[in-house]
Amino acid sequence: MNNSVEDHILKTIGCSKAYAVEKIQDLWSGYGSIERYRLEGFESETLIVKHVRIPDKKNHPRGWNTNKSHQRKLKSYHVESAWYEKWSGSCSKSCYVPHCYSTESSEEEFLFILEDLDASAFPKRMSSVGLTEIRACLKWLAHFHATFMGKTPESLWSTGTYWHLDTRPDELQALKDRELKDAASVIDQKLKDCQYQTFVHGDAKLANFCFSDDGKKVAAVDFQYVGGGCGMKDVAYFIGSCLDETHCEKYETELLDYYFSVLSNVVKAKGFDSDVNSLVETWRSLYPVAWADFHRFLKGWSPEHWKLNSYSEKTTRNVIAGLR
Repeated sequence: MNNSVEDHILKTIGCSKAYAVEKIQDLWSGYGSIERYRLEGFESETLIVKHVRIPDKKNHPRGWNTNKSHQRKLKSYHVESAWYEKWSGSCSKSCYVPHCYSTESSEEEFLFILEDLDASAFPKRMSSVGLTEIRACLKWLAHFHATFMGKTPESLWSTGTYWHLDTRPDELQALKDRELKDAASVIDQKLKDCQYQTFVHGDAKLANFCFSDDGKKVAAVDFQYVGGGCGMKDVAYFIGSCLDETHCEKYETELLDYYFSVLSNVVKAKGFDSDVNSLVETWRSLYPVAWADFHRFLKGWSPEHWKLNSYSEKTTRNVIAGLR
């Protein structure tokens, strides 16, 4: 940027002073950082700055240092800018997202000036959760999916999620599971052909939810891979991010029942012009398909990953068997 981050903050929100007080985290593959700034002369005492700086040398932690990977990341930040500029304002408090004061970009940098969710009653980050917190996240997803049901993802990813097949040919090529490799395009197409399309968050893992103190409310961050798709892609990915194989199987029905109960009520309240029972039946049948779709990516990208467990393998084998 031609001006400093502090200058951008002063220009954007009109405070008298802004200074960095804490680095929250580095961005994936060395593409910048997220920091907390303290303010003077403004209604909020702090805000968050996501500052993306394109590195001279790409350093992917798992070795995927290709131009394709780099271009995907670049597009993801353009998508995130579009999300905050055009779409995030449609989200209600039931699918809370941080207010974006400003987005700025140049050839080599992106700057997002965002509400500090810690100061907005979402101070907790959790690495392990119980059913209360899981339901809170599923409720957020249900409201999010209902909000964007049937919308065209203009300026976002036409197909959301970071693992969808069109953007992951290298990982597919590396996949050694021949049966899954042969089924990959059919699995992908089943999700694309679903008549009920919405926006998916695209990276709805536990780490991207911020919790209230009691764990009953959440807000979500990180919208680099938001785009069109079947909501089950978010739901399967989220559940897999916080439960082990035993609990994925044990709580599958209970958690899906809860998600669909909330989704049904919200889409009805929003005047959904299609059969809600058909939506639920269609999406529920695609839950294992969405699981298999992510399993395909993960098995090619990181064959030793902890999420590649017996539940995931069994679900995927059942999906493949159903394609015959």
